[in-house]
Amino acid sequence: MGFHKRLLPDAALQLSRHLQRSCKVETSSFPRCCSTIATPRESDSSSSSGAASPPHLPKFDYVPKPYGGPSGDEVLRKRKEFLGPSLFHYYQKPLNIVEGKMQYLFDEDGKRYLDAFAGIVTVSCGHCHPEVLDAIFEQSKLLQHATTIYLHHAIADFAEALASKMPRNLKVVYFVNSGSEANELAMLMARLYSGNLEMISLRNAYHGGSSSTIGLTALNTWKYPIPQGEIHHVMNPDPYRGVFGSDASGYAQDVQDHIDFGTSGKVAGFIAETIQGVGGAVELAPGYLKLVYDIVRKAGGVCIADEVQTGFGRTGSHYWGFETQGVIPDIVTMAKGIGNGLPLGAVVTTPEIANVLAQKIQFNTFGGNPVCSAGGHAVLRVIDKEKRQAHCADVGSHLTTRFRDLQQRHDIIGDVRGRGLMLGIELVTDRVKKTPAKAETAILFEKLRELGVLVGKGGLNGNVFRIKPPMCFTKDDADFLGDAMDYAMTKL
Repeated sequence: MGFHKRLLPDAALQLSRHLQRSCKVETSSFPRCCSTIATPRESDSSSSSGAASPPHLPKFDYVPKPYGGPSGDEVLRKRKEFLGPSLFHYYQKPLNIVEGKMQYLFDEDGKRYLDAFAGIVTVSCGHCHPEVLDAIFEQSKLLQHATTIYLHHAIADFAEALASKMPRNLKVVYFVNSGSEANELAMLMARLYSGNLEMISLRNAYHGGSSSTIGLTALNTWKYPIPQGEIHHVMNPDPYRGVFGSDASGYAQDVQDHIDFGTSGKVAGFIAETIQGVGGAVELAPGYLKLVYDIVRKAGGVCIADEVQTGFGRTGSHYWGFETQGVIPDIVTMAKGIGNGLPLGAVVTTPEIANVLAQKIQFNTFGGNPVCSAGGHAVLRVIDKEKRQAHCADVGSHLTTRFRDLQQRHDIIGDVRGRGLMLGIELVTDRVKKTPAKAETAILFEKLRELGVLVGKGGLNGNVFRIKPPMCFTKDDADFLGDAMDYAMTKL
């Protein structure tokens, strides 16, 4: 996620106001929608005119329902009064999103936006995908809730389908409600199974915000000053900013050094994302996990793959992110895209590791809820039926080419990285020094919203655009996104 409560620092805000005065683009000239049936506050245009004039959204045959609910201002007022003060929002004027359809979102005025962030990498099949909705509705009419103290086919069917996607002996499934819960349960398993306490995770990693997983997370913006447990954060194998570049062996040696000098010589486990999400779409150096998995297992630990963002074919080349590194973990955690927006997560492991939890009672009231299980099972079917993994590879390759073309024309783009539809664009003010372009990123972020594009931000300095749209994202959408970025950067 990688958000910042103050999206525009003072310097950026002043620069933004200056640009608005000197090269303001009237938002009224932007297409409100490009559906084949016009809606009251949208124009229908499909031209793509590059950086010379604002690009237009691709046509989309859908008309949003008239909205008669509370205004964005009223919603914001209630949030401030009744919800926690730690909540924050994107954009200087927050969007009141009231409807979604596949890769698009609509605000209270009916304006259409291309969702290139998928509700923080959560909407896998598409907003309100009909087959997922049908599964949820049909189950809801029969039985909304029954815990695992009773039998119900939905949880068993879903677990069987999920296990069929896993390699080798990874076939025991625990259902939870979120990625944080999944990683917390995985850490518990690792410690019980190994008999050791100390965990290893990567710097720049995000594995959750609960009181336990906050220790695994290694970005100061997400960490409160509380006891973090016995956790070591090793050097991040970042090909762009890391001290060893793409040389995995140097980073792997750092793991060995931590075990040799910072532990008893034995560890409970190692956890890593294959492409760091919150950290700014950082793909690990090639071959890194294979080297580290060997080191960790020799030290008595288990290896955990955090697939909360990289799973379910999003990388295009593989169904699971860990497969891109040629490894098989001992425990796999997942959430977000598994439910297309449902509160759902899972941990998959081997029978041997799973058996350690049988020492006591391990129970989750909502884990495997019939409605969530039916919806999650439908997600798996849709991804297979619509060949979304191959689609991510095809569209992602096209989008990466567009971004690298932009990199040749705009010096502010320091790095383009990622796989499939999990991409990152890191913005810098100096390519040699790799100085984070914090203020410029904030301004471009606002300009893209004005053009009808919603992207994410990440990295410790908030200078990485996170491009992780619903997996129904098309090449036309990719071209519009590329044109919008080109236009915004040209005007910067």
